[in-house]
Amino acid sequence: MVRTKAARAILREAVTPQSALTTRNYATVSPAQASGRMHRVVLVGGGTAGLSVSHQLLRSGKFAKDDIAIIDPATWHHYQPGWTLAAGGLRNKDEFKQPLANLIDPKLKFYNTGVDSFAPEDRTVTLANGDKVTYEQLVVAPGIKTDTSSIKGLPEALADPHAPVSCVYTYETCDKVANTVQAFKKGNAIFTQPAGVVKCAGAPQKVMWLSWDYWKRNGLYDNTASSPIHISFATGLPVMFGVPKYNAILDALRKERGIDGLFQHDLVSIDGNTVTFALPDGSKVEKKFDFLHAVPKMGPHPFIKNSPLADETGYVAVNTNTLQHKKYPNVWSLGDAANIPTSKTAAAITAQTPTVVQNLMLSMENKDAPHVYDGYTSCPLTVGEKKVLLAEFKYGGEPKETFGQMFGIDQGTPRRAFFHLKKDFFPWVYKNYMVKGAWGGPKGFVR
Repeated sequence: MVRTKAARAILREAVTPQSALTTRNYATVSPAQASGRMHRVVLVGGGTAGLSVSHQLLRSGKFAKDDIAIIDPATWHHYQPGWTLAAGGLRNKDEFKQPLANLIDPKLKFYNTGVDSFAPEDRTVTLANGDKVTYEQLVVAPGIKTDTSSIKGLPEALADPHAPVSCVYTYETCDKVANTVQAFKKGNAIFTQPAGVVKCAGAPQKVMWLSWDYWKRNGLYDNTASSPIHISFATGLPVMFGVPKYNAILDALRKERGIDGLFQHDLVSIDGNTVTFALPDGSKVEKKFDFLHAVPKMGPHPFIKNSPLADETGYVAVNTNTLQHKKYPNVWSLGDAANIPTSKTAAAITAQTPTVVQNLMLSMENKDAPHVYDGYTSCPLTVGEKKVLLAEFKYGGEPKETFGQMFGIDQGTPRRAFFHLKKDFFPWVYKNYMVKGAWGGPKGFVR
């Protein structure tokens, strides 16, 4: 019933604010107080996954103060899906930034430092300062690393305020996207997407569609040879999107709008106004640009990749259904750091969190982990004209559409109502409920 009410409210494009959760004090930030400090559950990572799991565990009522600990060196917590809104000039990036300590319940122990190494045989985590933290259960969710240095010349181009090069994937540069889009009047605009793993695989083309919308509204782009601006989408992938249903729709939209598709073009370097792409046969091709949105390579953090928890790809080796480690039964992983074959999005974490929470608590009672994650994730693709294609799918690229199941709506059709989900509802519910363990994605509010 909660799910249905939430859905109806969304479709009316009006969200009635609910009362805030109980007012609380903020967490105390401190280093490990003693070598070997023991906790029942230790979470590595204070991002979307770490906050969601820790607070859902706390809401169970089965944990006392300091039973659960979070380890993260960050000062700030960012709602990264909001960066595409900042890139499109729709929101200010600072709206999506909060002090991390303020988001952590005071009943949780917060180690505001990094991780040096794991010793799963001894059930310990060594912190960056050399102290050790011991656990009964470990949840590994530090996200992945965005490496701007993976593209030669990109760090320098991003740092240059006069260079028409931007990137939505860092807090420092996401608003440079909007600035460069608004300053650009004519020439060749190239938007890139790398081969391999990327956070929110739809974001590179979200930026492109929002830019297309701005230029079109300001008379700078039309689908003719005389258009002042020419747009190309250069992706390291052979398709626009990994799910066949949505790929067909997005590729048709690309063709309809006159955007060139440079498929299996993987950006490797930037030199002045020339970019170089690697092709599958090992050759390289150069392109001239006047505007560039570049997306760097991404991958696991070294302290994960070089640990006994990782598989050969460098991600945490877990069972794709239970999210339990394949070798260490008291270790779990979710979010971007886990080696599971689904898109790495905040929406995926809404479905992964209850699986980890329920299976972990059963494991603490020496019971099996029967709860299954089916690979659910979502990607609200802004396509311009204040419309969003709301892609929802599970393992195997099979659509799993919430509003399709409820109301028979085809979510492959871009809609204005879904635009308000992306722009207004999702940021609001994330800030007020999800990071507090009180939002279950398609299942609605968690009680």
